[in-house]
Amino acid sequence: MKIANKIIGSGSRCFIVAELSGNHHQKYEEAVELVKAAKESGADAVKLQTYTADTITLNSDKKWFQFGGKDNPDSWKNRILYDLYTRGNTPWDWQPKLKKLADELGIILFSSPFDETAVDFLEAMDVPCYKIAAYEATDFILLRKVAQTGKPVIISFGYSSEEEVQFALDTLRANGAKDIVALHCVTGYSDQPKLEDMHLRNIQDLRDRFGAISGFSDNNAGIDMPLMAAAVGAKVIEKHFILDRKMGGPDERFSIEPKELKELVARIRALESGEEKVVVPGSVLGKIYYGPVSAIEKYNMRLRRSLFAGRDIKKGELLTKDNVRDVRPAFGLETKYYDQVIGKRAIKDIEFATPLSWELIK
Repeated sequence: MKIANKIIGSGSRCFIVAELSGNHHQKYEEAVELVKAAKESGADAVKLQTYTADTITLNSDKKWFQFGGKDNPDSWKNRILYDLYTRGNTPWDWQPKLKKLADELGIILFSSPFDETAVDFLEAMDVPCYKIAAYEATDFILLRKVAQTGKPVIISFGYSSEEEVQFALDTLRANGAKDIVALHCVTGYSDQPKLEDMHLRNIQDLRDRFGAISGFSDNNAGIDMPLMAAAVGAKVIEKHFILDRKMGGPDERFSIEPKELKELVARIRALESGEEKVVVPGSVLGKIYYGPVSAIEKYNMRLRRSLFAGRDIKKGELLTKDNVRDVRPAFGLETKYYDQVIGKRAIKDIEFATPLSWELIK
C-alpha cells in the first residue's frame, strides 16, 4: 500500500511515525517545533489527534465520567474526562497550518479522528490516511466513517480481543477500506515497561492470520521495544514524541525526545541494511495474546466509546442523532448497536449523560 509518497509493506522500509498527542502543551509554536524536530530526526510522518472535549466526551461530573485508579499516572488521577480532554487536545485551527508546514518540510502529516465531524474536517485538509486509536478500535460509527473515505487506515489494537480485532477489520473492509495497517499496541504508559507484557509475536499474527500489514504502536518509555518490533517484522512504528520530558505533560513519561527519535530511526535503518543485529528475547516475543495484559489496561478499557444520552430525553421521545451521542467512556451500549437504537423510543425519562441500555429503550 501507499501513503502519500511512501510504500508500506513487504520489502519496504519501516514507516516511522512521531505522535505529537498533547505534547505541544497547548502552544502553537511548540507544535511547530515538534513538526520540525520530527523531520530533522528522520521520521517519515508526524501524527496529530483531532478532537475537542465536546466531540470525545460529555461535560458531566457523573460517576461514569470520573477517572482515577491507583495504577494511573498522577496527572490522570481523580479528574473529570471533560477536563482532561480540554487540557490535551490539539486546537483544530492549528491543524491545517501544521499540515501546510509539514508539506513544505517534506514530512507526511495525518491524524487520528475521534468522531465523524473530525473525519469531515480532516477530509477538507486532504490528509493522505487515517489512524484509529486503540480506544476507538471497537467504535463502529467511527470505523464506518473512516472506511468510507477510501483512504489507507492505520489502526491500533491495544487490549482488543481476537473477536474485536476481526470485528474492526471486517467493518473497515465492508465499508470501503482496502489498505489497512494493524498495529500491535501495549498501552501500559510506563517508564519501566515489563518485557513479559510486550507479546511482540502478535505483530506476525496480525499479518499472517488477519491479513493486514502489521506494525507496533508503543506507549511505553524508551526505544528498545519499537526497535525489537522492527526486528520481528513491524512495517510501521508509532512513538509518542516530545521536545523535552522535563516540560511535563500527560504523555511525557512514555514519550521520546528528538535525540532518541533520531537514534531510533538510525538504528531501524541500520537494521534494515544489515548493519545492525537486534536480539529479541523470548520474554519480549512472548506468545500470541489478545486482551489486556495489566491492571492499568483493564482499567483503561473504560475509555472506549459507547452510547449515552446527549441531552435530557423524555419518556416516549424518539432516539435520534441529536440526542444520542457516541462518546467516551464505555458504560453504555456498544456503538455497534447505534443503527438499532436510532428510531426507538425511550421507555422513561433519561437524564443527560446517562449511559444507554436496552432497559431504557422501547
